[in-house]
Amino acid sequence: MDVLAAIPHRPPFLFVDAVTFCDDNNIVAERTWRSDEDFYKGHYPHSPVTPGVLLCESVFQTAAALLSERIHKDAENITGLPVPVLAKIVNCKFKRMIKPGEKTVASVTLKEKLNGFYFLDGKVTVDGKTALTIEFALTLVDQKDAQ
Repeated sequence: MDVLAAIPHRPPFLFVDAVTFCDDNNIVAERTWRSDEDFYKGHYPHSPVTPGVLLCESVFQTAAALLSERIHKDAENITGLPVPVLAKIVNCKFKRMIKPGEKTVASVTLKEKLNGFYFLDGKVTVDGKTALTIEFALTLVDQKDAQ
């Protein structure tokens, strides 16, 4: 899957390097957190740590790629497809800090679709160890409303 074709995010606010697996309800993506990224200069200068909100964002972007793939399968040859946006965050737990240079794996599972909302579970791991778990919901908005 081409990440840049799947979601509207672009550097420097793109936190998915590659999608390694995707089916109808699950997706797995990788991200290597580079030490030269600007946010490390201020979060914390002498002991840099990846901001938790950016780890969450990497999960949300991974989920958006999953929904984008589903939308494209269901709506071939249609222009102006909707954009997945965050609607709710529940039960976010941080279990491990992520340092510059570490490669994370974000996995997302679609649990349910209800009244235009997609309810998902997300997880970030490093070397097989859980760093973050999160439950959240996305909805779809018209592209013109997302701009």
